[in-house]
Amino acid sequence: MDNKTSSFSAIMAVYEQASQLEANLPVFLTNTYESGYEVIVVDESSTDETDDVLKLLKQDHPNLYSTFIPKPNPHITRRKLALSLGIKAAKNEWVIITSIENAPAYEEWLKELSGVIDRTTEAVAGYYLKKGLRLQTFEDTDQTRSLVVKAERKRRKISKRRFLKYLYGRYDFIAVRRDKAYDVLSFFEQDASALKLAKLKLNVFFHQCFS
Repeated sequence: MDNKTSSFSAIMAVYEQASQLEANLPVFLTNTYESGYEVIVVDESSTDETDDVLKLLKQDHPNLYSTFIPKPNPHITRRKLALSLGIKAAKNEWVIITSIENAPAYEEWLKELSGVIDRTTEAVAGYYLKKGLRLQTFEDTDQTRSLVVKAERKRRKISKRRFLKYLYGRYDFIAVRRDKAYDVLSFFEQDASALKLAKLKLNVFFHQCFS
């Protein structure tokens, strides 16, 4: 592996999840990694206390950033648009697509993730185990297609069957080089036109709502 450590931007989309943000976001923000790390939360126009929780956490965590989707768009799924905005805002070389439900299992997860990345790696799928972390590396983002499609289709159905998540393809996070992140995001849906439309609207949304 390369000696150079990688920098990461963890991105998550949330909707009406204020209590989960309050419980789990500090876990994402508290770690021993010193090589560049930020957390970007994209709010899908929640009506609960999500905004208040984010403002409070920002006071103690300068590496926390947030943005939001101003209003639902009937032509683009909110989660995919939210993640697109997060990728647009990311500053680091690696993007980690995750969710607030999947809090890191231990503080060394970023160090371990960085340890499996070399110049040939384009993506890494991560699975939190009771003891440690299981990482699955890919030299081409296209190799993640079946994994992502399978995980997205079963994401809701097996949310409580964590011990089977590796067999079912449900990772806890997927890390990808930032310049390849939209390639992986395109696997989240079968409708390619939705992704193209999202990209056309990204700059407008980004300048309107990033804070």
